[in-house]
Amino acid sequence: VAGQWVRVGTPAGAVALDDAQRAEVARLAASGQTVVSVAIDGRFAGLIALADAVRASSRDAVAALQRQGVRVVMMTGDNVETATAVARQLGIDDVRAGVKPADKAGAVTAFKQQGRVVAMAGDGVNDAPALAAADVSFAMRSGSDVAIEAADITLMHNDLAHVAAAISLSRATVRKIRQNLFFAFFYNVLGIPLAAFGMLSPVIAGAAMAASSISVVSNALLLKRWKA
Repeated sequence: VAGQWVRVGTPAGAVALDDAQRAEVARLAASGQTVVSVAIDGRFAGLIALADAVRASSRDAVAALQRQGVRVVMMTGDNVETATAVARQLGIDDVRAGVKPADKAGAVTAFKQQGRVVAMAGDGVNDAPALAAADVSFAMRSGSDVAIEAADITLMHNDLAHVAAAISLSRATVRKIRQNLFFAFFYNVLGIPLAAFGMLSPVIAGAAMAASSISVVSNALLLKRWKA
């Protein structure tokens, strides 16, 4: 640039730093910022601190998942200091920093081998292998096409709160399915022996079948009252 060699990169890679400069890098990283250093003609010129703003709703979303009994793990390619600072803001205890795309997929596979049901949320190209490896995966609408293609569910709003809502709704749906199976089996287990011994007239049997269908449909319609 203007006849000078300008190099921008990681603090450890762009140029050698002295103790004071390394201390400043550590301070910025501890506050949740990603730090890059700038060198001009091989000499240190300065530091640039970059940071993504944490959504106000993200901490509430993490708390909602934890209340549901979901273990939340944060995996990121950022350095340990930055990742730890962001995780602290979100209330996440388990942080995996400096993770490469292939390592994310490997971590998902390792959790599955432990017998866990794994959900993965991501929006970048580098998240696609882990999204594909998870039991269920979520991509953001604003995410990359590769992530959306790899994910099972695409959230129409870029808000992690909808991950908690999707899990809550799916659990409510499974409960309704089990309840409806109980109703269906109850009517049949009670009615078939009575009909076999001639103790149930066709009229009553038909009414019982209608009542079974009505109870199952009515119970399923209660899902319309579901709230996150």
